Amino acid sequence: MHKYLRLVFSILTCQLAGAVGAIFTAPNIATWYATLNKPAFTPPNWVFGPVWLTLYTLMGIALWLIWSKGVIKKTLPAFYLFAAQLLLNAIWSILFFGLRSPLYGLLAIVPLWLLIAYTILKFYKLDRNAAYLLAPYLLWVTVAAYLNFGVWLLN
Repeated sequence: MHKYLRLVFSILTCQLAGAVGAIFTAPNIATWYATLNKPAFTPPNWVFGPVWLTLYTLMGIALWLIWSKGVIKKTLPAFYLFAAQLLLNAIWSILFFGLRSPLYGLLAIVPLWLLIAYTILKFYKLDRNAAYLLAPYLLWVTVAAYLNFGVWLLN
């Protein structure tokens, strides 16, 4: 049972980061974000919620897989990287939506992308499945970076 509590905790931790981001995002979707010029291939707004919910769940499972290896010298760098990218993920929402700054969002999403990529590499050395679970997240942040850059450029 203990390992399943860790799974729930891992998923909830990631979902909490998403909830923090949503606090700053949700009030600005119908107001500020709706007024912006957006790049081609911008998904409809309703896509973002289910995608992020799924990604945070996958991230939580990936974290749990690493945690299952134990918190030891070998896994600590992976935990730190994961925590850093999760924190920066939440900060991006604050910068882009909360401060209504595509520029600040762009300045955060580039290091976020790099941290995710590096986290995947670290996870891969510990558990390939954990790394694979983060791949959709990196892909989606690539899309988000494109959208962020486009919004910055067009506005």
